[in-house]
Amino acid sequence: MSSTPRITSGSGAPPPETGCAGGFATVANRLQTPIWVFDIDRSRVVMANAAALALWRAESVAALAARDLGADMSTSVRDRLRQYQADFERSDVRFSEMWTLYPDGVPTTRRVVFSGHRLPDGRMAMLCEALAEIHDTPERLRSAEALLHTPVMISLYDDEGTALYRNPAARGAVVREGEPFTERFVESPDRDAFLRRLDREGHAEAVVRVVTPDGTRWHEVAARACCDAVSGRPARLVSETDVTARKMAEDQIRFLAHHDLLTGLPNRTLLQIEVERRLAAAEAAGERVALLFIDLDRFKTINDSLGHLHGDRLLVEVARRLDRSVRRDDFVARLGGDEFLVCLSLGRNGRRCESVSRRILNELDAPILLGGRRLVVSASIGMCAFPEDGGDLDTLMRHADLAMYAAKDQGRGRAVPFTAALKAEVEAQLELEASLLRAFERDEFELFYQPRLSIADGRIVGAEALLRWHHPTRGMILPGAFIPHAEKTGLIDRIGTEVIHDAALRQKAWADAGHDITISVNLSARQFGDRRLKTNIEAIVAETGCDPRRMQIEITESTLVGDDETTAEILRTLTELGFSIAIDDFGTGYSNLATIQHHPIDTLKIDRSFIATLETRPALAELIIGMCHLLGLRTIAEGVETEEQLAWLEARNCHEYQGYLFSPAIPADAFEELLELQRERLAAGGTEAMEGRSPLWDLIPLVKDPDDIDWDRPEPGSAKVRRLGLRNGFGHAFKPRR
Repeated sequence: MSSTPRITSGSGAPPPETGCAGGFATVANRLQTPIWVFDIDRSRVVMANAAALALWRAESVAALAARDLGADMSTSVRDRLRQYQADFERSDVRFSEMWTLYPDGVPTTRRVVFSGHRLPDGRMAMLCEALAEIHDTPERLRSAEALLHTPVMISLYDDEGTALYRNPAARGAVVREGEPFTERFVESPDRDAFLRRLDREGHAEAVVRVVTPDGTRWHEVAARACCDAVSGRPARLVSETDVTARKMAEDQIRFLAHHDLLTGLPNRTLLQIEVERRLAAAEAAGERVALLFIDLDRFKTINDSLGHLHGDRLLVEVARRLDRSVRRDDFVARLGGDEFLVCLSLGRNGRRCESVSRRILNELDAPILLGGRRLVVSASIGMCAFPEDGGDLDTLMRHADLAMYAAKDQGRGRAVPFTAALKAEVEAQLELEASLLRAFERDEFELFYQPRLSIADGRIVGAEALLRWHHPTRGMILPGAFIPHAEKTGLIDRIGTEVIHDAALRQKAWADAGHDITISVNLSARQFGDRRLKTNIEAIVAETGCDPRRMQIEITESTLVGDDETTAEILRTLTELGFSIAIDDFGTGYSNLATIQHHPIDTLKIDRSFIATLETRPALAELIIGMCHLLGLRTIAEGVETEEQLAWLEARNCHEYQGYLFSPAIPADAFEELLELQRERLAAGGTEAMEGRSPLWDLIPLVKDPDDIDWDRPEPGSAKVRRLGLRNGFGHAFKPRR
C-alpha cells in the first residue's frame, strides 16, 4: 500500500541556517537520486543535493530553504509528518511510501524513502530520498492520495493480528507502533464476538470501545478477510471510524427519553421497561418484588404558595432522599408531578416493604429549607407485592395506587399495604364509574330543590339545586357518593353543564309562573379547570332565556385557593352576566378576608357544622355573621334543624336559612306545589308575616326522625327536626322514593 502526501512549494520568510556542509554537498551532488533534509518543526528544506534542487525547481539550496512548505499543507500531511518524527525518535526506522509533490504547482508522484536525521541543534528532522517517478493511472494515484487524507482509520493485519500497514489516521489512533488488532478492544467480550463473526462469515461490523492515545473512544469497526498484496497470505482489512460524538449524543437522547429532566430519576418509560424486566426475573427465580407508590401530601398548596421554582427544588430534594433510602440495586422513578415509585427486590421471603417505607417517611420528616422557610413534607405510600397482589405491572400499579389513596384517607404521612378489601372497593368504584356513564343514556339524574327561607318573614326566597341519581338497583344515591368519581373520570364537566341547564330552565319556568326566587347551583373546583365552562354558561343563558340575576353560583373555598387567574376571570364573567356568587360551606376551607375581597363574592353560606354546635361553640358562627355585616355580604345558614338554632340566627340578623327544620331537598314538581301553596296562603292572609314563620309552617308536622314518619297517615308529635309529611292533602307530593 502507498500514500501520496501533498507538499507544495512556495515562498515566505527568510531562510534558516541550512547547515549544508561542504562534505555533504560534494558527495550528495554526485548522486542522481534527489536527496533533501526536511525540518519537520519549521516545514522547510534545510539541505538538498543538485538532483533535489532540480526536482523542486529551485536555483539554490538557499532559495529552496526560503520556501515555507507548510503554508498550504493539509492537516493529514502535517499529522503524518509528526508521526514520522515520533517514530524516528523511538528507533532507527525507514519508511517507503508513494508521495505526490507539487514543485511550482506541478504534481510529480515519487516513491520516497524517509529516515530520521538529527539536526545540529538536536532536533529530529527527516532525510528524504526520492526514487524514480511513478507513472500510474489517475485512479490509483487518487486512491493513494485519499488514503493519506481520509479521517477513516485503514489498517491491514496479517492472520495473527500483526499490523502490515496503517494509513496516517490509523497510525494516530494506536497507543504503540506494534500494537496487534486484539489489543484495540477495551472489552474482551466485544473482541471475542467480533473475531468469531469474522472467522465464521469473513466480515464483521460493530460499534465498540477501543484504546487510543486520547483514552477510551467509541469506534465503528469493520473488517473483511482478504490477501496481502505483497506476500499473498491471508490478511484482514480493517476500517475504523470514530463515532464517540454520535454515541454520546445517542446516549444523551436515550437518557432524556428515559429520565425525568428535573430530578434525573428514571421516568415512566424506563419504569415500564425496568420493572417488567425485574418481574420476569423474579417469576423465573420464584422470588418476590414490591412496589411502593409514593405521593407527597399537600404538594399543590406548597407549589401554589411558594411558586413553581421552589416546588421544583422540593421535588429534587425529595428525589435525593428517596434515592438514599433504598439499596443500590433497588429502583426509584418519578411518575410525574409529586408521584414517585420504588421497586424493591424481596428475594423469596423478604419483608422489606415496611422497613423501607418507614425509612422514607423518616427521611422526609427532616425539614427542607425553601424560600427562607423550613418545610416538613409528608408522603402517603401505597405498598403491594408481586406475585400475591398482581401478576403484571399494570395491576400492581393500580393496587399500589389504591393503597396510597387509602393512606391519605387514614390521615396521610403513612404507608398502607394493599388488601383484598381495598380490591373489592376498587371493583365497586369501577362499577360505579361505569354506571355513571350509563346514567346519562338512561336519564337517571334528577334535580331536587331545597328551600331557602328568609329569616325575617319566613317566606321561601330561593332554592339550592341538588343532584340525585336514581340508580336502577341501589335506589337514590346522593351526590357525595358519586360526584368524586365523576370528577375523577372527567364526567363532572358534562354533569355540571346539565345541572346548570336544567336549573336555568326551571328558573325561567317558575319566573314565568310568577315565583320570584333565586336558584343556586354548585360548581366544583374541578369544573373551573374546564376551558369551555364560561362559553357553556353563556350559551345556556341565551338558550333558556333564564334571568341570571335570579341565578346564583355556589363555590367552595378550595376553588379560590391559589388565586388562580382563570378562576377569577370566570367569576368576573359570571357576575357580568348577572349571576351572584356564594361561598358554600364557609369556614371549613382556607380562604381569608383578602381572598373574599379579591373576588366578586356577595353571599357566604355558614357550614352546617357551625350551626350544629351553636349551643356549645357559637363564637365561630357569630364571627362569620359579624364579618358579613361588616363587608356587606348576605349570610345563609345551612343545616338548621331546631327552633333554637333559628331563634339564635334571627337574633343576629342572619338573612336566610335552609335545613331539615323546614324541608329537605324535594323534587321540582313538589317544590313548585310548595311555591303555589305559599302564594295561596299569602294571598289569603296578606303579606304580613305570621310571627316570623312561613305561611306553610303548619303544614309540616314535627317528627324526631325521617323513619318516624308514616307516609300513609300523619302523626304529629313534639321534636326538634321538622320534615315534610301528609297534612291536608299536601304531603303526597313529598313522599320520598323507596
